[in-house]
Amino acid sequence: MASTGSDTGGQKPMLARHRAKDDASNAPTGHVPPRAQPGYFPLGYKEGFSQWWAGLSPAVTEHKVLSYVPYLQKPPTHTQTGSAPPSVKGMDMSLDTSKEAKPVRTTSITDPYGPRQWNSELVQLSGKNRALNEFSVTRLDEPVENNLVMLHGYGAGLGFFYKNFEALSRLPNWKTYALDLLGMGRSSRPAFRIHAKDRESKIKEAESWFIDALEEWRIKRGIDKMTLLGHSLGGYMAVAYALKYPGHLNKLILASPVGIPEDPYAVSEELPEPGESTMANEFTQSQDTTTSKTAAAKPPPRKTPKWLNTLWDANISPFSIVRLAGPIGPRLVSGWTSRRFSHLPEEEAQALHDYSYSLFRQRGSGEYALAYILAPGAFARSPLIRRIQGVGRQIIAPHAEATVDETTKQSVDRVRETGIPVVLMYGEHDWMDVKGGHAAKESMEAEKRKALAGASQEDRRRENGDAKVTIIKKAGHHVYLDGADQFNEEMLGEMRDVERRQKRLKAL
Repeated sequence: MASTGSDTGGQKPMLARHRAKDDASNAPTGHVPPRAQPGYFPLGYKEGFSQWWAGLSPAVTEHKVLSYVPYLQKPPTHTQTGSAPPSVKGMDMSLDTSKEAKPVRTTSITDPYGPRQWNSELVQLSGKNRALNEFSVTRLDEPVENNLVMLHGYGAGLGFFYKNFEALSRLPNWKTYALDLLGMGRSSRPAFRIHAKDRESKIKEAESWFIDALEEWRIKRGIDKMTLLGHSLGGYMAVAYALKYPGHLNKLILASPVGIPEDPYAVSEELPEPGESTMANEFTQSQDTTTSKTAAAKPPPRKTPKWLNTLWDANISPFSIVRLAGPIGPRLVSGWTSRRFSHLPEEEAQALHDYSYSLFRQRGSGEYALAYILAPGAFARSPLIRRIQGVGRQIIAPHAEATVDETTKQSVDRVRETGIPVVLMYGEHDWMDVKGGHAAKESMEAEKRKALAGASQEDRRRENGDAKVTIIKKAGHHVYLDGADQFNEEMLGEMRDVERRQKRLKAL
């Protein structure tokens, strides 16, 4: 699938400051352009209508974003999902082999860290209309000894990791995967239905909807153990996965994970929803400010509007509003993308805006899980701080749901995990509260002391658990994008640490 200049349909840049620059470059000599007035929705009505009418497909926009991966000017892009403009029927899933993508290989001549193979594939799962969109990087002529799996946040897609794929696939004997969560990105979008009746069961069913698909994908790929990275909602799901499917992680890396702190309003049906949160900063905070030296240390909390609480409880997602808005949809999305990507070069910011809008306008599916998992303001209905201490301490056996295994007389003799390292990353100017990360670290360390107190000599030798909190400088919530260079260096360090731990355990 070739990347061409026609992908954007000749539309003007989405960001006001980019449009002003474009207009200035095309203006007659001596013409002084008017000062840009970005406003909250910088995309004009005319440009918004043009983008809506063009209806760029997710396959096209994902391809364009991935073309910015170094040494990969023509990325592979399957067209089995998201290859056509959206319709009321939603995103079609095709089994036509002609729509599969051929892997792209880079050589050591064109790729200083090659040779590598880049692949885009739709991985079929059991059941009706269940498949995960996968992008992978394989180092050629090397056996695969470790696997890194990356999960994006709410409503996003694997393309958001475009600044990380190249750097994180440099280590010998590692294979890198990025997945779109079920019902998001370019994965299939089956109908999302909850059958449980009570509150706790609804939460667990919503979690399982995503993590069961991840486990099936792992089995299908023949991966025994992996290093799992999850951002925001992907981080929440990574913790849930670790609890429900123990024994398959070498390390858990949580990048600005949602849902750790406890909030009394979010966990009680009788109490009203929380009145304020820093989550609003995701939509109002400019990344030009976040990545600057003078940015505030902590974003201020903002009132959660009553209308948002009402829509949230009615399970009306923000993407539903984008879809219903029709030609105004791109303009609404620009209110987020113009701030979220304001620190990026013009072409990349435009590509990410197009990619975001093309995903947001697809038929709703996994997005409807949010109201079951989180309350307005990004507080979890079932806070991870109550459960994260169980990560790496579970009985190695199938679990019905993502709950912590308590130590009982019946469970003492069953084989348990002996800890896994957990890394919590936050941006220096993250609206997600880093205090939740520190509280999680303390909880896991306390559980480690408890486990070691009654452990056998063999288990003490095999103990592998610890927790740490890392801050990414000049970054907000999207640490992998705002502070990509430091993030990539931190990640490579964590991956090397996995190798060191494996050697130690193998030598026992």
